[in-house]
Amino acid sequence: MTVAPPKPFAVPDELAKLAPAERGAAAAFLAAHPPGTGAPLAVVIPAYNEEPTVAGVVSEIPRDAAGLATEIIVVVDGARDATAARARHAGALVCDVPVNRGQGAALRLGYWLARARGAQVIATIDADGQYDPAELGLVVQPILDDRADFVSGSRRLGMELTTDRVRHAGVIVFGALFSLLVGHRVTDPACGIRAMRAEVTAAVTLEQPQYQASELMISAALNGFRLTEVPTTMRDRGGHATATKKGGNLRYGVRFARAALHTWRRDRTAARMRLRPEKIQCS
Repeated sequence: MTVAPPKPFAVPDELAKLAPAERGAAAAFLAAHPPGTGAPLAVVIPAYNEEPTVAGVVSEIPRDAAGLATEIIVVVDGARDATAARARHAGALVCDVPVNRGQGAALRLGYWLARARGAQVIATIDADGQYDPAELGLVVQPILDDRADFVSGSRRLGMELTTDRVRHAGVIVFGALFSLLVGHRVTDPACGIRAMRAEVTAAVTLEQPQYQASELMISAALNGFRLTEVPTTMRDRGGHATATKKGGNLRYGVRFARAALHTWRRDRTAARMRLRPEKIQCS
């Protein structure tokens, strides 16, 4: 199935809506990489101080995934190291924002840039090397098959090579919470490899500066978009990777849950107005 062409993107009007801290970086990015000239599949990578790993991740991303040509957009979120230079040298299109605002803000800008470039499908993957870029086709294919609008990888359906038992238990607990909130089974609500139709990122409300995985999934489900999960692999963090930016397990869990519950309260009215029964499927 072919994906619908993107809607026209009014760059001046859209630039004015961006936060002042990112407006200049976005304008510079589009001056170097003009709107409407991008590949149909944009792979967005948020990166903050990921100098040791970002080039390896970029270089492993295939030139096409599920038959769609790819381009890689790395949003550098106020990094103090050579993340931007390493990503650019590896072949990515780089938007270098001078201020650190959080992974959620970086992803939100990355979605904006992908839509401006004309992407029909947007995928994301983390810059720390914990997810396998070769599996991007797995999360894109259900969209091309018209089985889903938003696809998340799942380490529980696939393979988890990490050694953090607390985080593993947290994935199970939060999967149960998300399943309750959206009314359908979710196995891995925090997976960093995912794909979605570009219009999903424009249709849902994205406010979270950091914990956007929970906001994006719940908001997409409650706004009637079809979600599915596919088996993927999560690797352990390599010894050369920088330390996690998410903080301790307790702090991360509390903030992740807070973002999820806030999104559910904000968007549950939309769920009552939707008549589409299919929301999430596990394949």
